[in-house]
Amino acid sequence: MIDYLKGSLAHRENDYVVVDVNGVGYRVFCANPYGIEPGSDSRVTLYIHYHVREDAVLLFGFASREEQALFRKLLDVSGVGPRVALGILSAGQPAAIISAIYQEDLTFLTRLPGIGKKTAQRIILDLKDKLSDLSPGGLETLGAPAASAGRPTAGPWGEAKQALMALGYTEAEVDRVRPVVMQNATGEETVDALIKLALTALFRG
Repeated sequence: MIDYLKGSLAHRENDYVVVDVNGVGYRVFCANPYGIEPGSDSRVTLYIHYHVREDAVLLFGFASREEQALFRKLLDVSGVGPRVALGILSAGQPAAIISAIYQEDLTFLTRLPGIGKKTAQRIILDLKDKLSDLSPGGLETLGAPAASAGRPTAGPWGEAKQALMALGYTEAEVDRVRPVVMQNATGEETVDALIKLALTALFRG
């Protein structure tokens, strides 16, 4: 079994990259191939899910262990195969997806590629109590209830951050204005209110 690959980026298409590892090219399907860039050593590291079926052996790659783990959790849901799970990760950050599952946010989940209402309900039913071992990553706790039974907390800031990144802002830009947003927030703001506060801070530079 392949756990991760580290090598040079040899080729890139809309749904996969080819990673050259010591002269062997591995085709790795990714959620966002164009978001994968070599590091300072001109190499990429992808965490791999090794998928075997009757007619093919496929490699799915992820930039972080959290994405890899969430992908595998999604595969445990009836009706969610590798392509659907990859589509889910291509449309949302792991933190936002985990937050939506905890909050039973059908509206968010049904916006994801290939996910209808019934599949979204199955994802919530099957995974809501099975994600405690995943790092909460960017899940912030503003306005959220305290965690219980070891379950990570989630709140509106995680969704606001995801929405701002969808508008084209980088994660670094959003994280930079977070202290300003927190300073001006009361703790009772909706996601929309947090987005407006963040946009005001971003416009001010």
